Order: sequence, then structure tokens, then C-alpha cells
Amino acid sequence: MPHEINTTMDRNKLKGHTALWVANIIWGLNAPICKQVLQSASNPEGISPFALSACRMAGAALLFWVFSLFMPRERVTKRDLGLLLLASIFGIQFNQLLYLWGLSLTSPIDASIIATLVPIVTMILAALFLREPITWLKAGGVAVGCTGAVILVVMSQTASAVASNLWGNALCIISTISFSFYLTAFRSVIVRYSAFTVMKWMFLFAALVALVIYHKPLLATDFASLPPKTIFGALFVVVGATFVTYLCVPIGQQHLRPTLVAMYNYVQPVVAVLFSVALGLDRFGFVKAAAAMLVFTGVWMVTQSKSRREMEQLKVEN
Repeated sequence: MPHEINTTMDRNKLKGHTALWVANIIWGLNAPICKQVLQSASNPEGISPFALSACRMAGAALLFWVFSLFMPRERVTKRDLGLLLLASIFGIQFNQLLYLWGLSLTSPIDASIIATLVPIVTMILAALFLREPITWLKAGGVAVGCTGAVILVVMSQTASAVASNLWGNALCIISTISFSFYLTAFRSVIVRYSAFTVMKWMFLFAALVALVIYHKPLLATDFASLPPKTIFGALFVVVGATFVTYLCVPIGQQHLRPTLVAMYNYVQPVVAVLFSVALGLDRFGFVKAAAAMLVFTGVWMVTQSKSRREMEQLKVEN
């Protein structure tokens, strides 16, 4: 019996790791693709970031509700619907909308570096909400991974005409704290239901808010006149970088600790750099290779750290 339990736990962990690898590889690809989609001085035929945000929320909500028709139906209590509404506010609305707003005000390098704070904040909040221990191995893994991610971000940024902005940075920081809060405070309700049930409700709430706030730039967008490259890029953002990734994240949350889920954020700059190199937009030298190794070493260290349950079990056995 213990062997069967351990085998099941190993399979669940593998499922969680696989889901997070898929999500963060897609998010890593999303960074350079988004540059080709978003409207800017160099890309006047692109889509407004606010219109794209509304498309992401509404498109993902539609996909989750359609696919949920083919899944086993789950009854969600009124109390849990309220929790999913709050989870949507912190995990999607504040996270996505505030980050987008902050990115429009501050420099991309500031926003990227601030995003590396997610595992650090998550580790602290997990200790507060879930009583997960902050071990030397876990803290060291977060520090090592963060160092590698920051090096990659700094080494891969090109000159930007946008300067640092206090309010923009503040919005990005709030976005980071919001997502970390979502990973820890709402884990209990996330693990109670299937990924489709959780996300169909969270994105429904997010879509309603986004359409109210961003309906004007959405209606002002002439989608028929957009070039095919922009259309296909926007479809990737909605289907791949929103629907698929947010389907994978709750699977990771159900089987892995919040800090480990957050640590996979550090995979994104590695994927973004490799994709940019493949497109001939960047170079991959020794420093970036060493930084990538730091990222993977940090993730491995956190996977090897013990959870509260494992430490309590060791005390009982001893």
C-alpha cells in the first residue's frame, strides 16, 4: 500500500511539473510574439494593448465555457463562487491588467526584473498562509534562480526609449504581489475543483471586468484591416498564452507547492532568449548559458526542499 501511494504521488508530481513546463514555455514564447502584435511606434498596424487584454479575457472565457460542456459537470457552492471571484481579481485581473498598465508607463527591463520577485513573495506568503517552512535549500534555490533570471533579463534587453517610471514600477510590483497572493491564499479552492471548472468561472469574471474597462479601445480596433501576421500572433496570445497556460497552472497548483509553481516563472526568460536566438534577434553566449544553468539549478533546489507535510512526517517517523 505505501508503495502504491508513493507511485501515485510521483505521478501527480510529474503531471504538475509537466503542466508548468508547458505553461511557462508558452509564456516564454509569448514575450517576443507579443512584440510583433502590440501597437507601437515601430508597429502602427498592431493591436492596442488594452484591446488585446480584452480579447484575451473574453476569448479565454469563451473557450473554457465551450470546452467545459464536454467535461464532467461540477457543482460549485455559492461560497466557492465568491472565492473564485476573489481569485479572479488577484490571479487574473490585478495581475494582468495592472501589469499591462505598469508596462505602458515604465521601461520593459524594470517590468521584467520586478516579475522575478514572484517566487520570493510567494515563498514568504506561503509561510504566512500555509505555514510552509522557509528552509535554507528553498531560500537558496529561489535566490539562485532569481539571479539567473535577472542576468538573462538584463543581458537580453535592447535599448528602450521608455525611461523608468515610479508609478509604472509600483503597478508592476502590485501585480507581482497580487499573483503571489493568488497562488497561496486561494490554493484550497483551486484544488477542490477541476482546472476547467476553476478557470471558466475565473475568466468569466475577468472578461466582464475587462470588457467594461476596455470596450472603447476594443471597438475602435479594425480587426479586418490587420495583417495576417498580427492576427495569427493575437490568436497565439489568446489560445496559447492564455487558454492553454491558465489551464495548466491550476494543474500545477493541485500537485505542487506554491513556491515551486512560482519558481517556474524563471523558465520564461530562458525560453524567450532561446526563441529570440532562433529568430536571429539575439545571441546566446557563455554568460547567458551560465545564467540559464542558474535558473534550472534554482528550480531543482526548490524541488528538493521539503514541504511542511514531509517535515512533519519525518518527525513522526523519528
